[in-house]
Amino acid sequence: MAEFLLRYADARGQMHEQVADAATERDARERLAQQGFLVYSVRAKDLSARLRGTTSRRKTVNLEKFLIFNQQFVTLVRAGLPILKSLDLLADRLTDEKLGRHIKAVRDEVRTGTVLSDAFARQGVFPPIYITSVLAGEKSGSLAEVLDRFLTYQKLTLAVRKKLLVSLLYPCVLICLVICLMVFLITYVVPNFAALYNSMGAKLPAATEILIAIGTTARSYVLLGFGVLVLTAIMLYFWSRRESSQESLDKVKMGTPVLGEIWTKYQVAQFSRVMGTLLVGGIPLVQALETSGRSLGTVLLKKTLDKTAVLVREGKSLSASLTKTGIVPPLAIDMMEVGESTGALPQMLSSVAEFYEEDVSTRMTALLSLIEPAIMIFMGIFVAFVLVALYLPIFSLADTIR
Repeated sequence: MAEFLLRYADARGQMHEQVADAATERDARERLAQQGFLVYSVRAKDLSARLRGTTSRRKTVNLEKFLIFNQQFVTLVRAGLPILKSLDLLADRLTDEKLGRHIKAVRDEVRTGTVLSDAFARQGVFPPIYITSVLAGEKSGSLAEVLDRFLTYQKLTLAVRKKLLVSLLYPCVLICLVICLMVFLITYVVPNFAALYNSMGAKLPAATEILIAIGTTARSYVLLGFGVLVLTAIMLYFWSRRESSQESLDKVKMGTPVLGEIWTKYQVAQFSRVMGTLLVGGIPLVQALETSGRSLGTVLLKKTLDKTAVLVREGKSLSASLTKTGIVPPLAIDMMEVGESTGALPQMLSSVAEFYEEDVSTRMTALLSLIEPAIMIFMGIFVAFVLVALYLPIFSLADTIR
């Protein structure tokens, strides 16, 4: 049996809402119809069922523009405007066409009597943590306060993400430039020298012969190699869209030396941040675990949290359940255990998030400070080898002429 939220009108035209148990949505609808009611909607009350649509699609809204919308929305709600009026004012003024289209759809749903959390969930593009936060605000009657906590969470998450992306930008650009320079030297410079030496009939050193053989072969197959590279990238892209493939990739990421530990700690920080935000908003622990799994972009962690939710539902503590997963670091589990024993789990989860975010930032900075000089040293050795191999025959010819 599942719980369903029923909206119907009686013989006098008065609207009613109630929660009822039924085997299926159809059974609940037929039961109301047999009693003579006019049924408007029958929806699963279980939050995970309502959020399923948000995780089955890959389209999402621009989080930064959605953040601005929520700042404006909270301001209007705090000023005393009804939710429908607030949505009316904002829907037609959004500069982002995609976000505006979905907000208009939410407004139309609310106008027909749909609760706000359901209206957002039906769009399938809004973050699960946001929908859960709105639901908590509806239940507690403090929508503005709950959305304020979501805004704080979103700002912190975006700040951490931007910091990581900015720190990765320079090494990525440097690697791309190094690859382009290597391709240019191998496919253009080396074959030109090869033509020069062939016309001179000079005897070449072994290093020069090897380099020329590589260069002429690469020049002949450069377009084919580029095509194979593009085709491989496309195949990998479509392969990675499958859930089983994503789980395999997550396991590879987690098992990678050095980087795997950083990736795991970043995911734990994100999980702790989401969990802390939901628990402060009044969401039950099991429901918060399910929503946290859907809010994170890793299939492996989502499945892990689903298993954890089952253990918590059976009566085990959060720390004991996470220990069995083997993914969460022991320090994080110890801190959560202290939070559970003292009744301050949400605050402790925020501390876990802050600790691991700072740790990830420190480790990334240290790692990048080693990668950049390593790239420069490798490039220097490669260029030096190419120059020596290409100019060595010229020096030999000069000695012969003398």
